[in-house]
Amino acid sequence: MPHMPIVILMAVYNGARHMQAQLDSIAAQDHQDWSLIVGDDGSDDDSRKIVDAFAASQPGGRVRRIDGPRAGATANFLHLVDAAPEGCALAFCDQDDVWLRDKLARAASALASHGAGAAHYSARTIIAGPDLKPLGPSPRFTRPFGLRNALVQACTAGNTSVFSPSAAAILRAGAGAARRADVVSHDWWAYQLIAASGGSILKDDQPVLLYRQHGGNEMGRNDTWRAKVKRLGMLFDGDFGRWMRANVNALQGADDLLTPEARDITAHLQSLLAASGPKAAAGFAQLGLYRHEAAGTAALYLAAAAGRLRQRG
Repeated sequence: MPHMPIVILMAVYNGARHMQAQLDSIAAQDHQDWSLIVGDDGSDDDSRKIVDAFAASQPGGRVRRIDGPRAGATANFLHLVDAAPEGCALAFCDQDDVWLRDKLARAASALASHGAGAAHYSARTIIAGPDLKPLGPSPRFTRPFGLRNALVQACTAGNTSVFSPSAAAILRAGAGAARRADVVSHDWWAYQLIAASGGSILKDDQPVLLYRQHGGNEMGRNDTWRAKVKRLGMLFDGDFGRWMRANVNALQGADDLLTPEARDITAHLQSLLAASGPKAAAGFAQLGLYRHEAAGTAALYLAAAAGRLRQRG
C-alpha cells in the first residue's frame, strides 16, 4: 500500500443522526495514513459532541474540529481547503455516507501510480436508502473526462474525490477566486480547476462508498429517470447559466493556474454566455462542450439555443 498522507475534509451541519457511521467507516479504512478536519457550520444538534468523542478515540492531533463560515456546504468545503496542511493529498467527505474499507486505499494507489503530477481521483458509489440498504450503483460514464465536459457537467462525485498533493495545492491557490465568484458546487469547481490547470482526471468504475439518500442531500441520486429528467430540467430554468457564469468567473479569477488553452476556452465560453441563443449553441458546438449522456448534450444545446443560459436583466 503506497505511503500517502491523506487529509480528509468533512463539512458538517446538523449531522448527528448519521455521522457516527461515517466516522466509524473512516476509522476502519485499510489505508490508515489519514487525518481528519471537520468543519462544523454552526450545528445545534450533537454533531460537535460526536466529533469530539471520535477525536478522543484517535491518536492525538489526528482529528481536528474547526468552525465553518456558516454560509452553506460549498463555502464550508472551500474553508476546509484553506485550513488543510500543505504537502498532503486531500479527500472530500460528506457527513452521512459510509465508506467501504478500501476507499482511501484505491485512491492512494491510483494517485501514486500517476506520479507527482496534479491528479483528481473519483469513483462510483452505491446508492443506498436511509437505512443504508443498497439500491444500485451510480451511473457509469464512458466518455472522456476533461475540461470540455467539466464546464457543463458536474460528474466527479465529491464524496469520492481525492486529490494528489499537487492538485491540492492548485485547489488551495484557487479557493479564494471560487469564494469570490460564489460557485454553487465545490466538487464541480474542483473538477473544472484541475482539468483547466492541466491535471489528470482519474475515474474509478468501482463503487467505494454507500451514498445515503434521506431527503436532505445537497444534490441526491442521479440514476433514476425521474432524477435524470429533473437534472435536465435544470438546464432550462435559468439557474444553470448562472452557475456556469460563476464557475467561469472562478476560473478566470485564478487564470495564472490555467493552461493557455484553458484560458482561451473559458474566455470564449464567457462571451457565449452573453450571446444570443443561436450564436451560443453554435459556439458550444465549436468548443466541443459535451455531457456524458447524448440526451444531456442535446438538452444543453437546446437550452443554449433557446437563450436559457444567457444572463438576464
